[in-house]
Amino acid sequence: IILGLLIVAFRSVAESVLILLSVPFAMVGGVFLQWMLGYSMTTAVIIGYIALFAVAIQTGIIMISFIRQALLRRTAGETYMDAVLDGSVLRLRPKLMTVAATVLSLLPIMLSSGPGMEIMKPIATPTIGGMISSTVYVLFLIPCLFAIGEDIRRFRQRRAALGGAH
Repeated sequence: IILGLLIVAFRSVAESVLILLSVPFAMVGGVFLQWMLGYSMTTAVIIGYIALFAVAIQTGIIMISFIRQALLRRTAGETYMDAVLDGSVLRLRPKLMTVAATVLSLLPIMLSSGPGMEIMKPIATPTIGGMISSTVYVLFLIPCLFAIGEDIRRFRQRRAALGGAH
């Protein structure tokens, strides 16, 4: 359902897939921290993953939007890669603030003990771990994959033009 909504919103399967790829990257960090802390898969942990996936998709959407805006504002002397980098750099501070706010807001839950914490800690665990690994994907890999996608598109256009000339 989410893929369908992304395709409708962005009118691009490739960009929609780039956004959805943030989910497995977020899951890596969530599963790792869950494993490190020894939590089994419970309803509380699953709720934490649902929250994590929502934030991961949201940050992917925002990164793609910033890159698209930078490409639209691109000047004649600016290369495609320059525009992708400009869009990515504009997203750096908001993404880091999102991660910092999320992690710092959940850190007291992870460090506290008392009534109700046996439910809250498993909810917070995947979110903290996943936000860290998702950050690496959104800040570094989405711009790289975006540029690689453009290179592939241009290669196919050149190949089609050469094939049509024969």
